[in-house]
Amino acid sequence: MSPSVASPAQTVPTARRALPGAPFLAAARGERPAHTPVWFMRQAGRSLPEYRALREGTSMFDACFDPEMLAEITLQPIRRHGVDAAILFSDIVVPLKAAGLDIDIVAGTGPVVAEPIRDAAGVRALPVLEPEQVERVAEGVRLLVGSLGETPLIGFAGAPFTLASYLIEGGPSRNHEHTKALMHSEPELWHELAGRLADMAITFLSAQLDAGADAIQLFDSWAGALSERDYREFVLPHSAKVLSAVAGYGVPRIHFGVGTGELLVAMRDAGADVVGVDWRIPLDEAVRRLGGGVVQGNLDPALLHASWPVLEAEVRRIHAEGRAADGHIFNLGHGVLPGVDPDVLTRVVGLVHELQ
Repeated sequence: MSPSVASPAQTVPTARRALPGAPFLAAARGERPAHTPVWFMRQAGRSLPEYRALREGTSMFDACFDPEMLAEITLQPIRRHGVDAAILFSDIVVPLKAAGLDIDIVAGTGPVVAEPIRDAAGVRALPVLEPEQVERVAEGVRLLVGSLGETPLIGFAGAPFTLASYLIEGGPSRNHEHTKALMHSEPELWHELAGRLADMAITFLSAQLDAGADAIQLFDSWAGALSERDYREFVLPHSAKVLSAVAGYGVPRIHFGVGTGELLVAMRDAGADVVGVDWRIPLDEAVRRLGGGVVQGNLDPALLHASWPVLEAEVRRIHAEGRAADGHIFNLGHGVLPGVDPDVLTRVVGLVHELQ
């Protein structure tokens, strides 16, 4: 289990911590730590009663911009589950909100944009994100790195394609029809929009890294809607811009998307040190396609609702498949679903840590 962690500290470090014994960071470098590290996407909240109690009466955005609250929410699953890394409590659309866009996170729906952006005027009116606009997030990061002990903190941002999809569609989309239509019909406008969103992601990630985050993950949640050809032409240059911009920090860069089995090599080529894999392909097949490297994943989140013998068998299978990689970080193939028993997550962590 991970070392105990304190409540958010009032004294905060100004430099990134040295964490030579952190299994998560070792695996991300392609090393073989004493146990396979594990963390869960959406581990900060969702299934935790202490999270729901803390969030009661507080909107998602208010929680994301409250340094003490976001730090406490980030710490909760570390205390409860003993995972090997913390993931900052935030949302991929936080930088859009911080920059001044009229966007809301609607329960049961997701991000909803008041005025979708579908023309040149809308793209050129997109505001620039300034570092001071996410200073309260950075303050939360500084509180966390003063409280996490030896546990690394993962910062994150949404990739340009996924952010653009929300802005163009006006919210979550099954088919991304408006996004794809603009991408193909007005490629210059698309690249201008994606470039602006890449700059926004760079500012957001840099703020987290400057405050002491130990790794970053770039979420391209909806990239799986694209062919590899379209991904390489319209998306890869902008994700590569983001990942390249933070390379100088020397921290692991994870790249993850849903339904991206056919895009894994392209996502690696964008500059990822670690490629996140969803549950649709076996990890050893992902490693074969990638020709090696470090992978993260890839338990089907729905199976957290299965009986323990079924879940245990799946965890053991994925752990065994992960041995094909140079390094393996155990995770889900997407985020924790609401209604999952937190004790099941704790039990999965214990099992992963026991496996050799």
